[in-house]
Amino acid sequence: MPAFIPFHVPCIGEEEINEVVETLRSGWLTTGPRTLQFEKEFAEYVRAPHALAVNSCTAGLHLALAALGVGAGDEVITTPLTFCATVNTILHVGATPVLADIGPDGNLDPASIEACITERTRAIMPVHLAGLPCNMDAIWDIAQRHGLLVVEDAAHAVGSLYNGVPIGGGNPAAGRYSDAVAFSFYATKNLTTGEGGMVTTHNDKLANDMRMLCLHGISTDAWNRYSEKGKWFYEVLACGYKYNMSDIQSAIGLHQLRKQERFLAKRAEYSRLFTEGFQDMAELEPPPDSSRSRHCWHLYSLRLNLENLQIDRADFIRHLNAEGIGSSVHFIPIPLHPFYAAQSGIANSKCPNAMDMYPRLISLPLYPAMTEEQVQRVIDTVKGIASRYSKVSQTSFTTI
Repeated sequence: MPAFIPFHVPCIGEEEINEVVETLRSGWLTTGPRTLQFEKEFAEYVRAPHALAVNSCTAGLHLALAALGVGAGDEVITTPLTFCATVNTILHVGATPVLADIGPDGNLDPASIEACITERTRAIMPVHLAGLPCNMDAIWDIAQRHGLLVVEDAAHAVGSLYNGVPIGGGNPAAGRYSDAVAFSFYATKNLTTGEGGMVTTHNDKLANDMRMLCLHGISTDAWNRYSEKGKWFYEVLACGYKYNMSDIQSAIGLHQLRKQERFLAKRAEYSRLFTEGFQDMAELEPPPDSSRSRHCWHLYSLRLNLENLQIDRADFIRHLNAEGIGSSVHFIPIPLHPFYAAQSGIANSKCPNAMDMYPRLISLPLYPAMTEEQVQRVIDTVKGIASRYSKVSQTSFTTI
């Protein structure tokens, strides 16, 4: 049997390895010059004036909400089809998460957002599922009409473009941008630092407040704590957090960022091959794309047309695994987790579209380290399982 194709393999080269070694030899392991350089290059990449490197996307979301003053008594509208971290950050600041439903693309449905707004609504937290940008124009319009904040969970969206502009950028001159945007550099992401993240903003005060809260609420940078009188000095201005990124992580991130466009081209090509391979099968539905956006294809989440299959998703995954193909599911809807089901804002949420889509989703292996031969093997294996367990094929055979 051919070698197992894992769901994910990170694309780490000699450039990242050498930079980490140089960082270790430099003696500066925590937040330092490499982190500052990573922030600078990332801000340029997404066309944002401010970028703050943090130890996770979760930290970035939490920092943004906390620095914006979102807290007890406030409601934050987000999606049910996301990882738990999105909702956790809302709860961490004492606010109430409210789940709007998704549209056919898997992202937040603007009409459902509008229906969820109450006098307590303070912010909207859209999630760019799998790297496909949300309808941000509609979300910004809603936010402006109702005086709401927008904090984007862009954990999947490094390299995605919306109307030709990178997620994390926007168009400030036209008033088309979010208050903050948080990215993930987790091990499976398009850009990885092992663990880590970045939060961007166009707001000078918010950038300063997040940077202060990021490192214990201390007023000055760790390497610049001398006052004008030459005394070693710093002030704690708020009850902050320990969310900073180390130079070891940034050493990896610098080269991952410089390779992103090459990585994205490979992901787009493999996604095209997947879609072409699956598009004519009644048992399978390729994931959506958008002509106004550049999908960064963090995930290729195939949708099973279960009405045309004799097996469910769990069986489909078992067959994939038995034939040497790794896979995953993105995501278990938030209301299905016992902890969140007990939360007042979530218990009353109605999201039938998310509940309907969830049992159909299978994320297939997709990463630049794959070969075209491996991509074709995934396509052939998926199509083979779908054909063997097809109700459509069985019906045709019986009729003949």
